[in-house]
Amino acid sequence: MIANLFLAFGLVLIVEGLAYALAPSLVERLLEALRQLDEGQRRMLGLVAVAIGLVFAWAAKHLGA
Repeated sequence: MIANLFLAFGLVLIVEGLAYALAPSLVERLLEALRQLDEGQRRMLGLVAVAIGLVFAWAAKHLGA
């Protein structure tokens, strides 16, 4: 269980790091676009991301990860 948690956090950090390393200007534009959303829209975006993450985790678990 702990190994899976470390794996998940490691993968998140790899993806985040790649975004900043390969496209820093795109990240800046994305952050500017997020600043223009109101709090409710940002909260809904976060909830949608959590739901999609849960679906991916569930699928990975059932596919044998």
